[in-house]
Amino acid sequence: MPGPIIIIKAAIAMFRIPSDATRRNRLPNRRVSTTFELQVAGLRYTATFSRFADGRVGEIFLTNHKAGSQSDANARDAAVAVSLALQFGCPLNVLQKALLRDPRGNPATPLGAAIDAITGSS
Repeated sequence: MPGPIIIIKAAIAMFRIPSDATRRNRLPNRRVSTTFELQVAGLRYTATFSRFADGRVGEIFLTNHKAGSQSDANARDAAVAVSLALQFGCPLNVLQKALLRDPRGNPATPLGAAIDAITGSS
């Protein structure tokens, strides 16, 4: 499976993201974050996100209530990959549209549910 950087470069090429977006824009070490709870498929998750000074979301953390479980590992890894994509300039709405949805258009994953909550789409 390709690493996050390969995926980000493919997204940059596919969505014609400007070349200056290929530099990682890191958040400050101290920053305001927002934390909220969500539930997907009967599992509870905690999501935390932070924004850049201009208001764009710059990182998302996602954990499952069962620390060390496979669902926790999947949620954490997905959030890290999305955070890297955001810091390399991928717009949140592009990531939101790329994630799995059920037949009714609801998010099928914890990451999708978290992004919908962040953007107010839930």
